[in-house]
Amino acid sequence: MAPLAFALAGEPARAQPAAPYDGNLHRLAEIMGALHYLRGLCGANDGQKWRTEVQALIDAEAPTGERRARMIASFNRGYRGFQQSYRTCTPAADIVIRRYLEEGSRIAREVTARYGN
Repeated sequence: MAPLAFALAGEPARAQPAAPYDGNLHRLAEIMGALHYLRGLCGANDGQKWRTEVQALIDAEAPTGERRARMIASFNRGYRGFQQSYRTCTPAADIVIRRYLEEGSRIAREVTARYGN
């Protein structure tokens, strides 16, 4: 497991307007980072599922520029935050996983309902 390491070098930093739901997407990316770490730690056998999911989200929402970099940073913050705290799966980690799955689902539903086509 590892945090996202997308190539940003060589891409010019373009000022992209923030979408009204960017805060929600950043939180969702952070949750996915935490889940990528914690689910692997707790033996969920998800493999790269959460990393792949956030990659698809980032590619769809922010293919280049600073917006992309912020979303990647959010994922990595979620991953590293728990990597620093948890070395083994604990009951507390299981609770975090459950709560983050619920929160992530809620955010995805709300953003889709409000801003989806």
